[in-house]
Amino acid sequence: MLRILTMGVCLAMLAAAPAHAKTFRIRPGPDAQTQLQTALIEARPGDTVSLAEGRFELTSGLSLDVDRVTVRGEGQDESILSFTNQTSGAEGLLVTSDDVTLRDFAVENSKGDGIKSRGADRIRYLNLQVSWAGPPKSTNGAYGVYPVSSQDVLIDRVTVRGASDAGIYVGQSRNIIVRRSVAEFNVAGIEIENSFNADVHDNAVTRNTGGILVFDLPGLPQQGGHSIRVFKNLVERNDTPNFAPPGNIVASVPTGTGVLIMANRNVHVFDNAIGENGTANVIVSAYRNDIGDAGYNALPRDIMIRNNVFGRTGFAPAGDLAALKSAGVPLPDVLWDGVTTYVAGGAPRNEPVRISLKDNRTNRNTPVSFLSLGLPVATSPVTDAAPDASMPGVLLIAEPPPVRLPQD
Repeated sequence: MLRILTMGVCLAMLAAAPAHAKTFRIRPGPDAQTQLQTALIEARPGDTVSLAEGRFELTSGLSLDVDRVTVRGEGQDESILSFTNQTSGAEGLLVTSDDVTLRDFAVENSKGDGIKSRGADRIRYLNLQVSWAGPPKSTNGAYGVYPVSSQDVLIDRVTVRGASDAGIYVGQSRNIIVRRSVAEFNVAGIEIENSFNADVHDNAVTRNTGGILVFDLPGLPQQGGHSIRVFKNLVERNDTPNFAPPGNIVASVPTGTGVLIMANRNVHVFDNAIGENGTANVIVSAYRNDIGDAGYNALPRDIMIRNNVFGRTGFAPAGDLAALKSAGVPLPDVLWDGVTTYVAGGAPRNEPVRISLKDNRTNRNTPVSFLSLGLPVATSPVTDAAPDASMPGVLLIAEPPPVRLPQD
C-alpha cells in the first residue's frame, strides 16, 4: 500500500510540474522583428527570449503579455534594440504580465517610452540601458523605463539618457527599489510618483534638469504617495535646460534642482551627496496648480532631511526663483515654499507641514542653509513670498522600514 501511495504522489508531482523551459534564440538580421515578436507571443511561463550580441534594427514596438518570461541579452553594450526607424507602436517594449525579468540589453531611439510595464507585478529591470541619440530634445520619448500600476518593482543597474520627462519613472505602484543606476541628461533623472513604499539608493543622478523627484499628483487612480527613502545617492550638476514638451508637469521643474519633494508624506532624504545644483539642492513644495479633486492633499508632510553632504548651490537659479536672487535673497541648500494652506474641490484646507533637518553638513566650510518662502497659499505667486531663513527644529519623524521584494 505504501508503495502505491508513493507512486501516486510522484505521478501527481510530475503532472503538476511545468514543462521544460524553452529558450528562444534571436539574432540580428532582416527577420529579427518578426522572430522577436513571435517569440514574445509564443513564450510560455518559465521560458527565456535570448538576444544575441549585435544591433537589432526594429520598425515596430514590441509587446509581452506572458507571465514568468525572461528577456535577456548579452549586455548593455552588446545586445541593442534600435528603434531609430520605428514607424508604429507607442513605445519600444511594452510588458503587461507578471514575474517578468528584463536584463542585459539596450533600447535606443524609441518613438515613445523606451520600456514600459503596466500592471506588471514583481517585474525586474536589470542591467539595462535606454537612450536617445544627440542632444536632449523635446521629441525624445518621455520615459526611459516606466513601470506603472505595479507591485514589487526592482530597477537595478539601469542607465537612461535623454528622456524628455523622466529617465527612471515609477508611478502608482507600491514596494519599489531603484538602486545602482545612472540617470543623466533627462528632464527628471529619477521620479517616484503617486507611489507607496520606495527605496531609491546608491544611484548617480547628474546633468538632468532635476535630479530625484518625489511627486504626488491629483486626478490619478492611486494618490497619497508616502513612505519614500532617498539615500546614498550622488545628485550633482543637474544643469541641463528643461526640454520637456510644454504642458508636462516636469516642464515646471527649475533647471538646477537636486531633489524635489512635492505633496508626499513621510519622505526621508539621508546620506546623500547633493551639490553643484544651480537652483537648490533640495526643494520641498506643495502642488501649486488648481485642484478640482476634493480628496487630494497638496502638501508635503513629515519630511526628514538628515546626514547629507551639500555642495555648492543657488548660484544659477531658474524660473521664478531667479527673481528672488536678483532681489538679493540668497537661495539655500533646502528651500521650502512655506505653504500650509491649499484649496481642493473649492474648499480651503490648512495642515501643519513638518520638516526636519538634522546632522547635515556642507563641503563649503559654511553652515547648511534653509529658507521658507512663506507663501500664503499653494497657488500664490513667488512675488507674494515672505522669506524666512530660520532653521526648522529637529522633529521625531519615524523612518519607513526598508523595502523587501520577493524577487530580490
